[in-house]
Amino acid sequence: MAAHMTPDEFRRYGKQVIDWIADYQEKIESYPVLSRARPGDVLANLPAHPPERGEGFEAVLADMDRVVMPGVTHWQHPDFFAYFPSGASGPSILGDLLSAGLGVQGMLWATSPACTELEIRVLDWFAELLGLPAKFRGDGPGGGVIQDSASGAALAAVVAALHRADGGAAGRDGITRRHTLYVSSQTHSSLEKAARIAGIGAANVRVVDVDPATLAMDPAHLDALLAEDAAAGALPVMVCATVGTTSTTAVDPVPAIGEVCRRHGVWLHVDAAYAGVAAVCPELRGVNDGVAEYADSYVTNPHKWLLTNFDCTAMWVADREPLVSALSILPEYLRNQASASGEVIDYRDWQISLGRRFRALKLWSVIRWYGAEGLREHVRTGVRLAAGLASRIAADRAFVLLEEPRLSLVCFRPRWDGLDGGEADTATMRLMERLNASGDLYLTHTKAGGRVLLRVAIGAAGTTDAHVDAAWRRIREETAALTGERAG
Repeated sequence: MAAHMTPDEFRRYGKQVIDWIADYQEKIESYPVLSRARPGDVLANLPAHPPERGEGFEAVLADMDRVVMPGVTHWQHPDFFAYFPSGASGPSILGDLLSAGLGVQGMLWATSPACTELEIRVLDWFAELLGLPAKFRGDGPGGGVIQDSASGAALAAVVAALHRADGGAAGRDGITRRHTLYVSSQTHSSLEKAARIAGIGAANVRVVDVDPATLAMDPAHLDALLAEDAAAGALPVMVCATVGTTSTTAVDPVPAIGEVCRRHGVWLHVDAAYAGVAAVCPELRGVNDGVAEYADSYVTNPHKWLLTNFDCTAMWVADREPLVSALSILPEYLRNQASASGEVIDYRDWQISLGRRFRALKLWSVIRWYGAEGLREHVRTGVRLAAGLASRIAADRAFVLLEEPRLSLVCFRPRWDGLDGGEADTATMRLMERLNASGDLYLTHTKAGGRVLLRVAIGAAGTTDAHVDAAWRRIREETAALTGERAG
């Protein structure tokens, strides 16, 4: 029978794992960005039944190369331009390793004081780096917490907003009247999912008009919907304003939306999952205009553009009371002297699940390794690379740029002269499929203004001018090849 791994064995295999990861980072550009595995390929290389006897860790490492790697899409590849980046820097990986090694379950302050108090301090640091208001500090009425994702944070925010809107009646008795939540067509789907889970219902998620040019939420239409719903007997619960939409990085006018929410007494949640971290740069802090004055909750993801591996979502609330009151349940087995004293934060009451990992260690490691200066340089590099690519697209008669990029996402399409809208969209999708199948880069698409657009999201730690140049060259070559095939 296999024995527990001894400290000496752990030390030996642990070094091998670190070497494996370091080797992977060194040779990552040798892999095709997008996995070429077909459905079932990985399963076919895995035994149908678990081993009866322990096999040793050498077998695990061997199967990483033989079984796992062919099925991996390489999110840290410098030619990964799909979705938004998913940072996994060395300091973050090591911080996560420390968390795993400690094995802390930080549901209560008492179950590991360091897990809670380090998180409080790191979120205060992070708020300072982003120029966020004092109301989000842990020593005030609000505070910050690390959630698993912006989706989990959205659900927590909806539940807190619901509690404030009806005084806790829904949590106690269930929803007995119509409640409404407000988004735009550009809002992340997690808000509709949160409405479903919380019992508000997808049918009561009201979609606010957007400006056709900017795709930003229309505050006047929001105002009209809120008034209409209240007059019809509904209870408006929450409005979600987005700073940097997933599709095109559109930015909703938070100050104007905040004024509407204040007049109607509705909770304002600001989803800045991708774009919020840009505020580490003073010149980009305009992305958070209106947050200090109006936001009841605010979310951004260090695990996207800020070199911190998944999962690490920073969420702040201006007033923790609705959140804690909505989510706090205290069975006897969780009672303890520290919690009863009222002098500590128990983060179990700030999230949907009871258990929680020591996520703060990786964000702490990243901030300490890079410092504010290093984090700003990383963000500025992404912005600069995106601006350079956009200028080349705008200057090329064969392409149409959606607009000058705000941050590090560039949206564009080939012009496809002679094709109508549907035919042109089909050609654009065909172009993307050919590019992704090449293994040289990985793009995704969206739709705006009724047309399919390609998205180039820049932000991987290793992406340089050379990678963006090579991607643009390949895009132009494949576009020309498709144009030639059509003409032939």
